[in-house]
Amino acid sequence: MPNTIYIEYNFEISPLQPAADILIAELGEVGFESFVEHETGIQAYIQKGEWREDILSEVTILGNPQFKFDYDVKELEQENWNATWERNFQPIRVGDQCEVRAPFHEKSKVAYDIVIEPKMSFGTGHHETTHMMLQFILAHEFKGKCVLDMGCGTGVLAILAELKGAASVDAIDIDNWCYLNAKENIERNDCKNIKVFEGDATLLEGQKYDVIIANINRNILLSDIPVYSKCLTENGQLFLSGFYKEDIPLITEKCNENGLRIEKNLEKNNWVAVKYVF
Repeated sequence: MPNTIYIEYNFEISPLQPAADILIAELGEVGFESFVEHETGIQAYIQKGEWREDILSEVTILGNPQFKFDYDVKELEQENWNATWERNFQPIRVGDQCEVRAPFHEKSKVAYDIVIEPKMSFGTGHHETTHMMLQFILAHEFKGKCVLDMGCGTGVLAILAELKGAASVDAIDIDNWCYLNAKENIERNDCKNIKVFEGDATLLEGQKYDVIIANINRNILLSDIPVYSKCLTENGQLFLSGFYKEDIPLITEKCNENGLRIEKNLEKNNWVAVKYVF
């Protein structure tokens, strides 16, 4: 596969929070695929083919007078991105049971050791939403379950679901790079029960799952929740993240309309992960 050309934006932000989290969410809405957070801001990446000169005009947080933003822009080939994430990617520990690390990190003595090479895919456990979804998986029974990881990114959530005993896992992402990266990571972790598909919720017609995991942005979740509800078995569980605390009422209303009730939520830096049951 030839190297993909990416555009890198390096944002300096003052004060850093909550502006950095809001900026990441809004950049994701306009097509940015991956982010590296640093002490004074973030680096954001978008494929050159998806980029346009006025792309930041839709990012409203940049006009908020409460925060100061400075940024520079440059082209970045995939090989340079690999160097970037290797330089910034540190192992992440989730409780005392799970560690997510890169291939070049030493293995730790944990029950669930997951090796991820993220490349341009979202989901290493560093971002609050992925971390909370890993927490949810660790806290629940997956043995013998049929599971869907929707918007799988690196595949880290699907991998942990299998390690916790899931009988089968479908991992789906609309982005080709995520699809390919998830397949690589699943093979890297010697997973046997995960199938990866490239596409969206249209792939779910006629499917049934005991557990659905979806770490996607709010608008896609609102559109897809009716599809998820049709795919859940009786007493099925739906774990959602990718949105803010203030979005919970809107997400819950859509879930209630489709026979799902809220049971529990986690919160980290205003990001949330929520469990619904059918």
